[in-house]
Order: sequence, then structure tokens, then C-alpha cells
Amino acid sequence: MDTNFPYDDIVNLPHPTSKKHPRMSMEERAAQFSPFAALTGLGAVLQETGRLTGSRRGLTDSDIRRLEEQLTWLAEHEGEHPEITVTYFLPDERKEGGEYATLTGRVKRLDPVERVLLLEAGERVPIGDILLLETEE
Repeated sequence: MDTNFPYDDIVNLPHPTSKKHPRMSMEERAAQFSPFAALTGLGAVLQETGRLTGSRRGLTDSDIRRLEEQLTWLAEHEGEHPEITVTYFLPDERKEGGEYATLTGRVKRLDPVERVLLLEAGERVPIGDILLLETEE
């Protein structure tokens, strides 16, 4: 026995193996030491925070008058199902702000109770969110 190396008595012994637990594969052993996501969901939160939304533009008095005239015309001609292009504010579902969307289609009807413009394809545009309305008059 070499006195310079204190583990000579156990160096050549076989590796102990458990009788209860099977030997772990190399992949399973490596997985123990792989990095983990300590802040699960942080990436999604950062991406959502970085997503830009626009703000709602205000209408001038003349814009409001013109829009009221166009809506009156639509109400008078809704049985003819005129084709329109409407630009309206679409509020964001997750954060403050939103974006402007533009739709083109035929008018099904104006619902004065719900204050909604219904198009034949099924879209519902809240009248209070309309920025611009173009008709074929």
C-alpha cells in the first residue's frame, strides 16, 4: 500500500449499484445539470410589453358633422345595402390603446339601440369608434 495515496484501498473496488433503483442513463444524468427557466413566462411578458399600440384620434367638429350626415344617409338607404369603406378604432384586448382597422363591405343595417353598424359579412363596428366612413353616394 502506497502511503502517499490515502484511497488505495477503495480505488479498484467495483462501482456500487443499487438493488432498488435502476442505473440512470447518460441523458437523464445530463438533464439534471441542464439550465432551467427560473422565470417561466418572462419572455411572453416582455414581448407583450414591447408590443406597440396606438391611441385613439379625436374627431374635429367638422369630422363629426360629416360622419353624422353619412350615417343619416346610410340609415335612409340601408335597404339598398350600399357598399362602404369604414375606418374605425379597434381597442386592444390586453393593454391600453389599439389600432385602426379598415373594412369594406355592404351594409346590412344600422342598429341604433346597440349603436353598431352591421355589415353583411357579419362584422360589427361600434358607431362611436368610427373615424372615417366612405360611401358610394
